[in-house]
Amino acid sequence: MKSVVQVAVLTLASSLAFAGPKIAADMPASTPDGMVEVIVQYRAFSDRGEAAARIGHVHRTFRSIPAVHMTVPLSSLASLAANPRVAYISPNRKTSGLLDITTQTVKANELWQSGLDGTGVGIAVIDSGVAAHKDLNAKDGLHSRIVFSESFVGDDATDNYGHGTHVAGIVAANGSQSTGSNFTHTFKGVAPNANIINLRVLDANGSGTESEVIAAIDEAIALKNTYNIRVINLSLGHPVYESFTLDPLCQAVEAAWKAGITVVVAAGNLGRDNTLGTEGYATITSPGNDPYVITVGAMNANGTPWRSDDKIASYSSKGPSLVDHVVKPDIVAPGNNVVSLLASPNCTLATEYPDTLISASTYEKSGTGLSSEYFELSGTSMATPVVSGAAALMLQENPSLTPDAVKARLMKTASKHFAQYTSATDMHHTGTFESAQDIFTVGAGYIDIQRAVENTDAVNFQALSPVAKYNAQNQTVTLVSADAVIWGTDTPPSGAVIWGTAVIWGTTNLEANAVIWGSAVIWGTSFVSDDAVIWGSAIVWGDAVIWGTSVPPSGGLQSAALNDGDL
Repeated sequence: MKSVVQVAVLTLASSLAFAGPKIAADMPASTPDGMVEVIVQYRAFSDRGEAAARIGHVHRTFRSIPAVHMTVPLSSLASLAANPRVAYISPNRKTSGLLDITTQTVKANELWQSGLDGTGVGIAVIDSGVAAHKDLNAKDGLHSRIVFSESFVGDDATDNYGHGTHVAGIVAANGSQSTGSNFTHTFKGVAPNANIINLRVLDANGSGTESEVIAAIDEAIALKNTYNIRVINLSLGHPVYESFTLDPLCQAVEAAWKAGITVVVAAGNLGRDNTLGTEGYATITSPGNDPYVITVGAMNANGTPWRSDDKIASYSSKGPSLVDHVVKPDIVAPGNNVVSLLASPNCTLATEYPDTLISASTYEKSGTGLSSEYFELSGTSMATPVVSGAAALMLQENPSLTPDAVKARLMKTASKHFAQYTSATDMHHTGTFESAQDIFTVGAGYIDIQRAVENTDAVNFQALSPVAKYNAQNQTVTLVSADAVIWGTDTPPSGAVIWGTAVIWGTTNLEANAVIWGSAVIWGTSFVSDDAVIWGSAIVWGDAVIWGTSVPPSGGLQSAALNDGDL
């Protein structure tokens, strides 16, 4: 198992209730100079002009959401929040950088033979940059498929960290540097002829800020028609501090979704985190908690192209989300020990974590020493571009698909055959990690790209991830429409059924009010008794940790990659 970085578990901050104050709970109480960088959301785009009249400095006015990034005196926050045109104020949160077997496992290679390879589809990789690599060249070998690059971190858009290039390779590498009679493995991405739009938001240490991510999403929307951007890949996220209806990053991904761009987001790598006493449940990160986007968890393919030995990676974050209890992840894909493109042997990840490097002899018959082309990472960051590549193949085959159609078809066709429990060990830890492969761990199932492309079901509804609703009287949990959260009511629309069909969730009777805790069907054809585990055996539903006013972890935006993988 390769050595990788663990996402730190940081201190706790108080959570913000849905109808709470306009100032985020994680706003600092003081700063050395009395100033603070914030993202101010307004109720309407026309209201943003008043920001210039405020004491402080406007750094950026966003295009996709009615918000600005500015520096203001801490002492002025209260008066700013009192402005009726202001909807919400949050700090500019810090960000940091969270195949051959993989593509066979998800059945992408079977589609390449029919000509589906992502040709013409643009995928925006919002990450640490994407380095020029021959595997990202066009079929002629001369022209790069990185068709546009822009940095939001103050320098060029190359990848000094190494994370974004690895992600881009999983999406779209053509395997040219590992193809031929001298090679035993070809490391090819899911959509090996798709175009990459490189939007850099993380620096050489894998850090940045939330405002830069929102600005990159703005740019992707603006460039959508120019480069046929149909997919955004976000292998990053930060802890949930408030409802997705208030979180500016969630609002930005929703804007992209509504603009016709399928947004694919990593679930996070906190599945082993028991800080809240939840055995890793309720650890989905933002913006993966947004009900619009496709949130991806990580599977361990165990080094084989067949699925029979695959299991959930114990580090993969589990739902439901804090505050809103959105059922996440939506789908799972291979993310453990994935070999993909190496930006440079001198990139930060390669130099600080040399165990991520692989021997050239791994794939080259005459190879010696360490590879200068490929290396290996684990995490939900690696699973996310598998789904982004799948979306590109679906959109090449049918360009008229909406983001909702892509999401619904991926989830409906996902394999739902899981053992109820799995265990995993890790050479960097003692003990064994137990996982229940339930609806909050594997979502709607394990991606099957071939079935998703072949599916022709009409999708004339919003494919919003549902919300888990707890009934304290009978200690049951049901799935309800996310509209109940968006519109601030506990009552879903009359006769509402989750996406109009229970097939999405792999059951024949899982409708809007079907009980998923207690005696109802969870997934597949399995029935559970009153004490069965959909949530985790250590969870007490009456606790305030999940359903009351729990305290989420504080800290910056994290890459959802680089956690210890499972053996």
